[in-house]
Amino acid sequence: MTSGPTPTGELNTIPRLLARNASVYGDKPAYREKEFGIWQSWNWKQVSEEINALALGLLDMGLNQGDHVAIIGRNRPYFYWAMVAIQSCGAVPVPLYRDAVAEEMAFVLDHCSARFVIAEDQEQVDKVLEVQEGLNMLEQVIYLDPRGMRKYDRSKLHDYKEVQAKGRASGLQAELDARLAVQDFDTTCVMLYTSGTTGRPKGVVLSNRNIVKSGQAVSEFDNLRVDDRVLAYLPMAWVGDFIFTVGQGYWTGFCVACPESPDTMQADLREIGPTYFFAPPRYFEGLLTNVMIRMEDASPMKQRMFKKYMDFAKEVGPKLLDGKPVTFGERMKYALGNILVYGPLKNTLGLSRTRVGYTAGEAIGPEIFDFYRSLGINLKQLYGQTEASVFVTVQPDGEVRADTVGVPAPGVELKISDTGEVFYRSPGAFVEYYKNPESTADTKDAEGWVATGDAGFIEKDSGHLRIIDRAKDVGKMADGKMFAPKYVENKLKFYPNILEAVVFGNEREKCCAFINIDLSSVGNWAERNNIAYSSYQELAGHPQVLSTVQEHVEAVNKSVAEDEMLSGCQIHRFCILHKQLDADDGELTRTQKVRRRIIEEKFKDIIDALYDGSEKISTETEVTYEDGRKGSIKATLELRDAKVFPTAAQRIAAE
Repeated sequence: MTSGPTPTGELNTIPRLLARNASVYGDKPAYREKEFGIWQSWNWKQVSEEINALALGLLDMGLNQGDHVAIIGRNRPYFYWAMVAIQSCGAVPVPLYRDAVAEEMAFVLDHCSARFVIAEDQEQVDKVLEVQEGLNMLEQVIYLDPRGMRKYDRSKLHDYKEVQAKGRASGLQAELDARLAVQDFDTTCVMLYTSGTTGRPKGVVLSNRNIVKSGQAVSEFDNLRVDDRVLAYLPMAWVGDFIFTVGQGYWTGFCVACPESPDTMQADLREIGPTYFFAPPRYFEGLLTNVMIRMEDASPMKQRMFKKYMDFAKEVGPKLLDGKPVTFGERMKYALGNILVYGPLKNTLGLSRTRVGYTAGEAIGPEIFDFYRSLGINLKQLYGQTEASVFVTVQPDGEVRADTVGVPAPGVELKISDTGEVFYRSPGAFVEYYKNPESTADTKDAEGWVATGDAGFIEKDSGHLRIIDRAKDVGKMADGKMFAPKYVENKLKFYPNILEAVVFGNEREKCCAFINIDLSSVGNWAERNNIAYSSYQELAGHPQVLSTVQEHVEAVNKSVAEDEMLSGCQIHRFCILHKQLDADDGELTRTQKVRRRIIEEKFKDIIDALYDGSEKISTETEVTYEDGRKGSIKATLELRDAKVFPTAAQRIAAE
């Protein structure tokens, strides 16, 4: 047991919450990790000791207050402990995306002047060593996995567990306690870099006040408990992972489980059975696609039973979740459906025990959203951003809807500017952008109001917030009608065989679109229909695939035509791109958000062809392979017209 801060002190830092948890919840599980097929477990007392030893080891290596320490690796308890150990020393943890290439890492390491790096394995160490000559501040690298590290220069490389061992023998506990004692709400807790959709990522400085207050508020809002458990599988560099696993995890004392690898995540999810779960819409879309693919291969009897009970569940399931009245007969039929369909399906998805589930980051399709809620899974939407410590709005139980992102989270104030942009003020609002006072002033004013960059409005009756699109992406068509590409893109992505869509049309007479097909879904269709293909490019150009996507585009157009305000966003022409948009090629951020400007520049020839009426275009595109090598792919794309529909007003006028 460490001597650290007393659990009776004010719970205003993550290390003080750790001390509280070690004292009050000492024997309860805090972390679990699957390694070599076996689940390892640590209780809060053991975690406190592990963190204390690492903090002492970092002090022994010369870590100063205010230093920045980068963390690079997959979700493992050791890295979460490292973040709190760094905080305990008065330094600042800076988690990086593990799949970032060396050049991307170099920018962050240089920008934050990281003196230390804690890396997972040889692969991550090699990336750091590749760019170390340009990093004047970098002094030491600590690695967790020693495999492959035997012949490396040890002068600046240190084994994680050896650092802990030296810490235990260092005699620096008094120095660590002194550093812990002076920390408070205003001490920096973490620095997280934005995804950089429009330029270089910015370092978002978040204080203990931001993280602890946000973690407390929404934990109490959703009645999270010490016996809850979550699966930590999202990138540690993403604010959502930090608030769910550290902010809420340390406030409530619940257990954080880490999968063995990204490849085993779904199997590990089923074994853990999280009671609190977050995933982006793309994850839920992928799960549903897999379910539908499996049902297409099932027997006719199973298909009929699945359809019968799912159609019934869509009517009754959400009512049961929201506490609305249903008849005794409906309850009995739903219970039977739970035995035959819903229960086994939830078990397959790994969501049997989920009390609270959240999705955010993009709009989720109403059909997908309703599917999970019809199963009895309490899936809700939230709206947030890195600068808000995640939470801006949340959906209260009983007020869950697919078309809004909920009401202001506890302690959050909202307002809409004259231009339609959403602003908020909250305890979670970030301190500043590191080394960027101009951007800080542009984003947060003197009264604490933060500009989200999103356009939206608050419903008068319900107080729920509805998001239209990114404010910078909302424009006007040539005829003056609103152009909101994300609204149409999300409708397209509701179809399981469309993975990504990018719509163009600002200040133009009509809209055109790029489509990425979902290789898993469309590939399964091809296999079932004995259609041979050797690559994504070949499948994307198949006439039947093009015709199917055209049907989807026209169905979306018909739906968009019903919205008088956005009816001008119907897609007149489209093509299926010859490659998947990829973060390694700069077309997406590491959080899978579209970099619209880069795509417009990179594929300008295809956009021009869509607008000049060409039926085909030959193009060549540079790509980055997994090993970092550059190459190019050539393709001839078919460009198709799509049917557009009159609005209700136009139909009435025509009559």
